[in-house]
Amino acid sequence: MLTAAAVRERGHEMLSLAEDGILADWRLDLSRLEPAADLVAQVTRERFPSLQVPFHARWRHFVLQDRDLWAETAARTDWPDPAEPARAAFDLAIVSVLLDAGAGMAWRYRDPETGAICARSEGLAVASLRMFEAGAFSDMPYALRADALSAVTPQALAAGFQISADNPLVGVEGRAALLRRLGDQTRARPDLFALRGDPRPGGLYDLLVRRSVEGRLPATAILEALLEALGPIWPNRLSLKGVPLGDTWRHPALRRADETDELVPLHKLSQWLAYSLIEPLEAAGITVTDIDGLTGLAEYRNGGLFVDMGVLTPTDPADLARRHEVSEPFIVAWRAMTVALLDRIAPMVRERLGVTAEAFPLARVLEGGAWAAGRRLAAEARADGGPPLAIASDGAVF
Repeated sequence: MLTAAAVRERGHEMLSLAEDGILADWRLDLSRLEPAADLVAQVTRERFPSLQVPFHARWRHFVLQDRDLWAETAARTDWPDPAEPARAAFDLAIVSVLLDAGAGMAWRYRDPETGAICARSEGLAVASLRMFEAGAFSDMPYALRADALSAVTPQALAAGFQISADNPLVGVEGRAALLRRLGDQTRARPDLFALRGDPRPGGLYDLLVRRSVEGRLPATAILEALLEALGPIWPNRLSLKGVPLGDTWRHPALRRADETDELVPLHKLSQWLAYSLIEPLEAAGITVTDIDGLTGLAEYRNGGLFVDMGVLTPTDPADLARRHEVSEPFIVAWRAMTVALLDRIAPMVRERLGVTAEAFPLARVLEGGAWAAGRRLAAEARADGGPPLAIASDGAVF
């Protein structure tokens, strides 16, 4: 359950059940994939006319008013050793991705340096960057420290994220608790986090360098290290033989004759983080291979693309109006099928763009258009630009 292969296998199995008409909660119309692929290709060309599309990663959200805020910070910093920029980038990516669960539609962040006002993932990214630069998670800027993370309070996040009664952010308590558990886990596993010096999340960089072979590392190995290292931090999750399963849920239609019966792994935030660690690894001289070994992300922009385009339709229209728990089979099936449908639509998008799978892996399909197309459809369909399904957030999934 702790691999991208398991996410992909069970996502495609869920989609096959829908094709066979077995899923009671969803109707599937694969003929709508063609117009969905048209839209994703169109959005990709509009955003990246040269088709030089970067990977889908957290780094895209640190670009504000055409300024790459983290690149500017990194360039003017006097790093104590050649590996420190990579460790710092790991620290930043980890804390920023863990804080990246859905912000809600009302929250905004005003960047004190540029004056820009941003929201959603971009706002969360810039807010987390500014806290990171200020040393909010450490005794020094540009680093995370286990003790500081273990002491993070909702009040500290509220101040850093400019939260008020008029500017509410969803899941503040859950976000703070997640960072505290990250600090505790960092201290508990020095074999993973403290290969060089004090324990810090950025120590995973040194772990992955050690796991590389002749300077090469599969992207799937990044994910597996993250799932091993971060598994215990996720709240109220399933476990198997004492091993926490993270973003894994149950669906009664996925049957097995072993302990994995009904289990559906998705690992959205962990895969988002794995994608985001590719660039600092490559900047440090590690070649990351098998990018398409990772899957698409089971989140509400990609998933919203398929609902708003009519590829997936709830059997009961009332499900579009009510609020759902992330553990509901209805939501688990939607997320799992999103993973499989991203695999289905990727070659269709490449064909329309005239690019190869080697030159245009799934990470570029996601960044170029799938995620952005989902956001565009949401803005056109709903006044607040929210997803087609309302999901209760604990700050640790969406």
